[in-house]
Amino acid sequence: MPKQRLNIRFHWLNIIVSNILLIFMLRIPANSQLSPLEISPTRESLTENTIDLPAEIIEDSSVLKRWLNNIPNILYDIYTDPSFRTRVGIGYVEFPSTRHDGGINIEVDDIFIGKTGLTISGDYQSSFGRRDTVGANLQYYVLPLGNYFNIAPVVGYRSIHTRNYSENGINIGGKLVFSLSRNGASDVSLSHSFISPGKDNEIGITTFHFGYAIIKNIRLATKIEKQNSQVKKDSMISIIFEWMP
Repeated sequence: MPKQRLNIRFHWLNIIVSNILLIFMLRIPANSQLSPLEISPTRESLTENTIDLPAEIIEDSSVLKRWLNNIPNILYDIYTDPSFRTRVGIGYVEFPSTRHDGGINIEVDDIFIGKTGLTISGDYQSSFGRRDTVGANLQYYVLPLGNYFNIAPVVGYRSIHTRNYSENGINIGGKLVFSLSRNGASDVSLSHSFISPGKDNEIGITTFHFGYAIIKNIRLATKIEKQNSQVKKDSMISIIFEWMP
């Protein structure tokens, strides 16, 4: 008898829960994916809401002027407006593992291909004959570009020439980016890749990069790189001035 009563209670509980869910579903519109026009105010309604604001407040607010001129598509901006920017850099590089030889570092990071997550990067380091490195990569950021965190597979070509060994070939790996501030003011990236993966002369490269804006379009960055091969373990430290076009 107690078991039968328990089954009856569960039966009625199931009916009550089902009815509550049905009522809730009936109150939701069939087309739950609202269009931008349905979720965004019109220019006329926005103007009416702000008509009582003093003119100087509107003039001093870039956000208000932007919304009054053209209502933005926020979701589209999240996917296509990057939280990091293209950078062109030049600086000093030192190779502690090669008798602390010094040289020059030139690099271009994340040239965006249209409004997609595909970017091109390239760099060149030289200690004027003792050590030379040059490479170019394609990165594809898989998350929305407006995220503060992103990840990208990397594929490209890289050539390394030192006193002890030389190697060139396909470069494959991955990259993580943490944007500490919007519009490229500060970010941290970490990447790891392999030159000639799977071969006896394979070289692993780990790179840490940190940049911080000192004025509007100029950043000071630090780049640390570790290279592992069967011949020798190398390192590189670079101080770079970066321009953000």
